[in-house]
Amino acid sequence: MRHRRRSRLAPAYLLAVGAVAAVSLAVLAKQTSTGNSPAIPAGIHKIKHVIVIMQENRSFDSYFGTFPGADGIPAGTCLPDPRNRGCAKPWVDHHDSNGDDPHYQPDFLADVAGGKMNGFIAEAEKMMCKPDQPCHPDVMGYHVGSDIPNYWAYASNFVLQDHMFEAAGSWSLTAHLYEVSGWSAKCAHPDDPMTCVSSANPPNRKSRPTPFGWTDLTYLLHKNHVSWGYYLDHGAVSDQHKSGVWVIWNVLPGFTDVHQDGQTGNIRSLWNFYQQAKAGTLPKVSWISPDVRDSEHGPALVSSGQRYVTKVINAVMRSPEWNSTAIFLTWDDWGGFYDHVKPPTVDAMGYGIRVPGIMISPYARQGYIDSQRLTTDAYLKFIEDDFLGGARLDPATDGRPDQRPDVRENAPGLGDLIKEFDFNQAPLPPLILKPCPANTTLIPKPLPGCDGKVPLHANTWGNS
Repeated sequence: MRHRRRSRLAPAYLLAVGAVAAVSLAVLAKQTSTGNSPAIPAGIHKIKHVIVIMQENRSFDSYFGTFPGADGIPAGTCLPDPRNRGCAKPWVDHHDSNGDDPHYQPDFLADVAGGKMNGFIAEAEKMMCKPDQPCHPDVMGYHVGSDIPNYWAYASNFVLQDHMFEAAGSWSLTAHLYEVSGWSAKCAHPDDPMTCVSSANPPNRKSRPTPFGWTDLTYLLHKNHVSWGYYLDHGAVSDQHKSGVWVIWNVLPGFTDVHQDGQTGNIRSLWNFYQQAKAGTLPKVSWISPDVRDSEHGPALVSSGQRYVTKVINAVMRSPEWNSTAIFLTWDDWGGFYDHVKPPTVDAMGYGIRVPGIMISPYARQGYIDSQRLTTDAYLKFIEDDFLGGARLDPATDGRPDQRPDVRENAPGLGDLIKEFDFNQAPLPPLILKPCPANTTLIPKPLPGCDGKVPLHANTWGNS
């Protein structure tokens, strides 16, 4: 990781950039935390509340490709455009609603194109264009700071992670499973975790193949009396066309250990999170999943997602617990949008294409870009180091064996989020932002995203 503070004479968004080499980890072996992890810095325990906010379907370059100092879109980029017989350059996209571009595992492989990172347009055209009709998918479009000013403000005032990769090269369900368990699998007999095997594409893409028999982090949290909550924007729904969190973004109810431990009551509406934040009674670990309309998953409005995220963060910053909190904001997968960084290889499942990541905390190294290699595995690692003494989701040590092929939190080359903090500094003050900032240039105007109204029609949500 290479960090430098911005010069006081630099523009507001000017940050330093670091680079991390892609190292093959194909032979990653099972490791336990004992003897393999460095001593955990005592300062980490100033963080008494970890909050993970996961949005949907954006690549790093599509949101931060022009962020000063970040590893953004290279000059001269032009990708093959077979349908239009040429090449297409990245372009500024001020539209509030973007396409639901292809982003399953086969699309990941096609986009990466053996490491050339030039298959995005061809794959989108193949999947989305009709014969003999004009077609220009928006996968090369990118947003700028005036489109998403709050996200850029968080990145400027706290920590931007510019080498954050999806944990696996696949779609939303896979990413959300990794978010809470460090693995995605299918199970012949869900009551026997030893029958679960790795799977980046569950058999039925349109529904959740439950139960999930392997072990998720809540097993260790419950075992060690660490409070947790899983919060759903407008509650849970089985139909993605209704208000609430669709099943593929609401995975914890599918895990057998959550039911065995009697912890289903920890899966609650986001309204409960707001109440707990106000009262100063947040659990140690919180995960937050969005309603479809608030998700930023095309065609949902970017402005609706930013509004929703800003309201969540504002609630935490107004809470009595702000001074002991770390918020990790990320997006589940790349959504088909262009990114220029070749994903490193950790095992047969990942990593996937780069996504945005931001860390927000009063102890954040203000104005830093973290170029360590990161995934949501690093979130699990941070939680385990903070609250579990460095325990891992390791079938050799966690008391609930399963067949996971490796312990992702211990992967060589995975960054350590503790490096994003300065626990000796005076806590940073809250940064309360307007949920609907007036200086956006999103099209159309006025901001429709601030009332959350976007028409949802059958076949609109082809991918997830």
